[in-house]
Amino acid sequence: GAEELELLERLLGLPGGNKYGVQGERKIPVLQTNNGPGLTGLMTIAAHLVRQARKEQLLGSTAEEKAVVQQWLEYRVTRVNGGSSKEDTRTILKDLNMHLEDKVYLAGNVFTLADILMYYGLHHIMVDLTVQEKEKYLNVSRWFNHIQHYPGVRQHLSDVVFIKNRLYTNAH
Repeated sequence: GAEELELLERLLGLPGGNKYGVQGERKIPVLQTNNGPGLTGLMTIAAHLVRQARKEQLLGSTAEEKAVVQQWLEYRVTRVNGGSSKEDTRTILKDLNMHLEDKVYLAGNVFTLADILMYYGLHHIMVDLTVQEKEKYLNVSRWFNHIQHYPGVRQHLSDVVFIKNRLYTNAH
């Protein structure tokens, strides 16, 4: 959580220097603010950083977009966080693969905070996938590859390699 928030800070061009802690055994991120109580939770802190950077469009522009961004941020926090089992991982990749079938980004045709945090949350999973698994989840692979090349997103995270050309296509 805290590492992702530091990546997000840099991506948003914020000066950084925020103090992040974690709370409880689920290691929920906490941001200590100078004035008043701290903020708790990945979604809450991330949305706060986006507003601080005056990049509200990352939270969605229309009511529907905002709801979809919120939905995927919740999915990210409730489903993708922590040590997911192999079975959970497969379900997550299947869900995303279906959702991304006709979309460029999670919220449709616009890049949002949902894409950023989902990318950071899935990075450790995507790194370990075999070529066959990446091909099985083609929409997720396409989306992930697109996001990792989005300016400023990847930072120091390793580049996940996707085979670009297929020797054999299904078209006969």
